Amino acid sequence: MNHELLWVLGLLATVIILFVINRPRMDVVALLVMVVLPVSGILDVNQALAGFSDPNVVLIAALFVMGEGLVRTGIAYRIGEWMSDRAGHSEARLLILLMLAVAGLGSVMSSTGVVAIFIPVVLSIAARQGVSPSRLMMPLSVAGLISGMLSLVATPPNVVVHSELMRHGEPGFGFFSFTPFGLTVLALGIGYMLLTRHWLKGEVRKDGSLETRRTLLDLVQDYKLSGRERRLRVHPDSPLIGHTLGELALRTRHGANVIGIERQHKLITRVMTADSNSILQHGDILLLDLFANHDDLRGLCQTMHLEPLPFKAAYFIDQSQELGMAEISLPPGSQLIGKSILELAFRSRFGLNVVGLRRDQHAIDEQLVEETLRMGDTLLVVGPWKAVRQLQGRPRDFLVLSLPAEIDQVAPARARAPYALVSLAVMVGLMVSGAVPNVIAALIGCLLMGAGRCVDMNSAYRAIHWPSLILIVGMLPFALALQKTGGIDLVVDALVGTLGAADPRVMLACLFALTAVIGLFISNTATAVLMAPVAISTATQLGLSPYPFAMTVALAASAAFMTPVSSPVNTLVLGPGQYRFADFVKVGVPFTLLVMLVTVVMVPWYYGL
Repeated sequence: MNHELLWVLGLLATVIILFVINRPRMDVVALLVMVVLPVSGILDVNQALAGFSDPNVVLIAALFVMGEGLVRTGIAYRIGEWMSDRAGHSEARLLILLMLAVAGLGSVMSSTGVVAIFIPVVLSIAARQGVSPSRLMMPLSVAGLISGMLSLVATPPNVVVHSELMRHGEPGFGFFSFTPFGLTVLALGIGYMLLTRHWLKGEVRKDGSLETRRTLLDLVQDYKLSGRERRLRVHPDSPLIGHTLGELALRTRHGANVIGIERQHKLITRVMTADSNSILQHGDILLLDLFANHDDLRGLCQTMHLEPLPFKAAYFIDQSQELGMAEISLPPGSQLIGKSILELAFRSRFGLNVVGLRRDQHAIDEQLVEETLRMGDTLLVVGPWKAVRQLQGRPRDFLVLSLPAEIDQVAPARARAPYALVSLAVMVGLMVSGAVPNVIAALIGCLLMGAGRCVDMNSAYRAIHWPSLILIVGMLPFALALQKTGGIDLVVDALVGTLGAADPRVMLACLFALTAVIGLFISNTATAVLMAPVAISTATQLGLSPYPFAMTVALAASAAFMTPVSSPVNTLVLGPGQYRFADFVKVGVPFTLLVMLVTVVMVPWYYGL
């Protein structure tokens, strides 16, 4: 063993220790590696910085942008809503749909991002159905990790292993090369979680409660809004057509406060902001917050030729992607004190409608528009989320007491969803067909997302998880340094010398176990960077196809089920699921062994090893 190899192995041990204690951050450690390797003379500067020119680094960055497009257009959240509707009150059906939805969505975008999106959805469903979040959060995490086994672009380790194959002169993996294995593991995972969810009880707080942000439903109940909502369609002969809401004065004349307007726009229905300049058209559906009684409503419909329509749920909740809420308080010195809502022309000034007023902890639900506002009153306002967010910039007039939890789930480009789906379909189609390299296909998809206004440049740059990219860029030279100094050959010789005469399946099992164990201490991406060349070199020395060996490492890198720190996906659900470290060990270790068994059986059979 030469002194250069000893130096690299010592550096590797140091890096792993720093990764484990997370000081400094992993991306900073990767930058240090890029500095230390050329300074020590192991690599030259071009070799140390070669990761910045790697097409797969650009591919991963582009996939972050594609995922952001799916989030901003609300596609990801709509899947959660559909899942909730379909599940009904069946916990088993909910678990199955949850895992299918998360795995499917995670196959084309960041699994960490998908899990982050679904956490508030799952918490909401669990509260509504009276199910412990701990019985759903672990399945959510498991499905997020399994999604990395479903396609080439599902997770960075897949791209890393694919890149290593190409570096060795092989064609690499296809877009769906991982799918047969991923689908098998997904089916196994769903069955496994259906059986083992009873193990998960979570850690209950001493007061028996879980502190959460208030939701739209909480605000609706606090301000007694339930039962006041109405949807009225404008008939072709309605005298409202062609007039603005300011001219009609429906609130003062009929006690009907127009919150929003549903209007058909090409292939989708959009909820428009209702302001004094909004001109009503034939076919519009008015969303009303009604202060008048039912007889007045009947008279309004007959006089104005309006048709009442049913609600699936309260529109304050049902339209939460378009209409937001905020609770505001009047501080001393506010210009709003002493004036009525009608005098203030609140909708014209702030773009929001006042739908609730609380005074001395009691909701006032009659003659709201004429009520004179006092210091300490709290108002509930409804309108576009953009206007809701802008409230925080007016501290002299009012203080924003609370923004509902749903503000985190809002899709600012919801109307652009069809363009996002087309962009995604074009990217996947180009990757599957092989018409252009994967990185070009992803860049085309990003450009289409931008052209369709699904993302803007600022959101695109924010969407890229730069620490992950720097980690990959910094660890790629490490693999080269190990190869150059003989470290890869040392590990391969040890494996072949010990297991070379055994069945290849034994070698694959050993590679899977080694990758999974290393993944307990460092990120699965860094694990793939280190283990991919070992796997391919082992196959070469044994005179076997490198594909089953490379696939085994890729699948093992995604099998990070065993501890809450094995993957960011697990860390995300640790708090909401009220889990302990032992919960991941109890559920994750047996499932990892099952995935290893599937891998060792399926991979050799699939590749004819």
